[in-house]
Amino acid sequence: MKVLSKIFKLTLASFALSSALTATATAQDAYPSKPIKVVVPFPAGGATDILTRAITEKLAQRIGQSVIIENRPGAGANIGAATVAKAAPDGYTLLMGSIGSHSISVTYHKDPGYSFQKDLLPISMAGTLSNIVVVGNEVPAKNLAELVAYAKANPGKLSCGSSGTGGLIHLTCEMFKSAAGIDVLHVPYKGTSLLMPDLISGRVTMALDTLPPYLSMLKDKKVRALAITTAKRSPLVPDVPTVAESGYPGFESVASYGFFAPAGTPKAIVDKLNKEINVVLLDPQLKEKLLAQGIEIEGSTPEALQAFVKGEIDKWARVIKTSNIKPE
Repeated sequence: MKVLSKIFKLTLASFALSSALTATATAQDAYPSKPIKVVVPFPAGGATDILTRAITEKLAQRIGQSVIIENRPGAGANIGAATVAKAAPDGYTLLMGSIGSHSISVTYHKDPGYSFQKDLLPISMAGTLSNIVVVGNEVPAKNLAELVAYAKANPGKLSCGSSGTGGLIHLTCEMFKSAAGIDVLHVPYKGTSLLMPDLISGRVTMALDTLPPYLSMLKDKKVRALAITTAKRSPLVPDVPTVAESGYPGFESVASYGFFAPAGTPKAIVDKLNKEINVVLLDPQLKEKLLAQGIEIEGSTPEALQAFVKGEIDKWARVIKTSNIKPE
C-alpha cells in the first residue's frame, strides 16, 4: 500500500507539473492578451519618446493589442528604468532604454536603484542618433585636424559645451579630448537649447552634440559641422566625415536605443517581441519618417543587444575613470 501511495503521489506531482507547464505554454502562446506598457525614461517630445511612439504604433497593429507609452523622466533616466526593472516579468511592462544614458549610469551613479545588466533583459535594438562635432563660425578651423591644431596652439582657452555633466554629450567631449590630446574646458548647460546661443555667438568653442537640433542651423550656416561621431557617415549630412576617418580610428559615440524587459521574462515572450519589433523596423515608411528626425532605426537579436550594452558600459567606464568625472 505504501508503494502504491508513493506512486500515486508521484503521479499527482507529475500531473501537476505537466499542467503547470501546459498552462504556462498556453499563456505564452496567447501573449499578448492585454495592452502592453512601454516606459520612456525621458519627457514627452524628445528623441526617445518620438522613436518609441513611432515604433509602438506599428507594433500595436501587428500584435492586435494597444501599446501604452508612459513617460517617467528623472535621475538621468534611472527612475523609468528602475520602474521596469522592478515590474512583473510577464511581458506587459517594457522599457525603451537609451543605452548611452543607462550604460553611463552603471559607472557614473553609485546607486541608480537597479542593475542595468542583471535586472533588465535585452529584447532588440531600436535605433541610433548621431552626434556631431560642431563649432561656431568664430572658430577658424574648417576640419577636425585644424580644430585639434587650434586647440593645441591655445591650451586651456577653448571650451566644449554639453547638455549637462555626466551625460553622453559630456563624455563624448571628454573621449575626444583624450584621443586628440587637447586641453579644452567643459562647460555644462541645462539642455542643448541653452547651449546653442553661446555656440553661435562664440562664447563656447564647440560641442559634440546630437545631430537633429543642429540641422537647421547647419543649413542656415550659423554653425559648422567638422565631423560625425558614428562609425559611418550619416545620410542627413553625407559630406561630413566621421571622427574615425578624420584621424581617430575606432572613435564612435552614438545615442542608442533598445527595448528591454524585466529579468525573468519568459524566453518565448522575449523571442516573440523580438520577432515582431524587427519586422516593424523593416517598414520603409517608418525608416523614412524617423530619419527625418535624425534617427536611424535598426533591429538586432537579444544576444547582439546584450553584447552591445556590455561594450558601451566598458567604454564609458574607461572615459569616466580616465577623465576623473564625479557625480554632481
